Amino acid sequence: MEYPFKEYVISDDQERVHVPTVIDFLATSYWANKRSPEKIKKSIQNSVCYAVYDGDQMIAFARLITDGATTYYLCDVFVLEDYRGQGISKKLIEVITNAPELEWMSGILATRDAHGLYSQYGFEKEDGKFMRRPPQERQQ
Repeated sequence: MEYPFKEYVISDDQERVHVPTVIDFLATSYWANKRSPEKIKKSIQNSVCYAVYDGDQMIAFARLITDGATTYYLCDVFVLEDYRGQGISKKLIEVITNAPELEWMSGILATRDAHGLYSQYGFEKEDGKFMRRPPQERQQ
């Protein structure tokens, strides 16, 4: 699926993910800077991925690990520095948490410094850096 946002497009098309951008960004992150490029490639292949594009350039990314039925783990979320401050991360998390195949699942994530972002989308702080989002109630 594709979701328009300003002049950008958010897509869950895994074939479109620009793997070198993910590898380059994660190499500088506090949470994944010790992951090898091979592990990053494999993690992308085995996950549900969302990315934001400015034309053909990937400018933001998020990866979900899931059983497809009850739970997902949201990780490796980033927006390239030149594109920060435009609400891109908010829109990306909104699209993910409202995706029909995910909204009925529990969401889990870990963050050191973005609790405020995720709490806007129903994630509640648990022990330390972990947050959990309960499944949304089904409407009758």
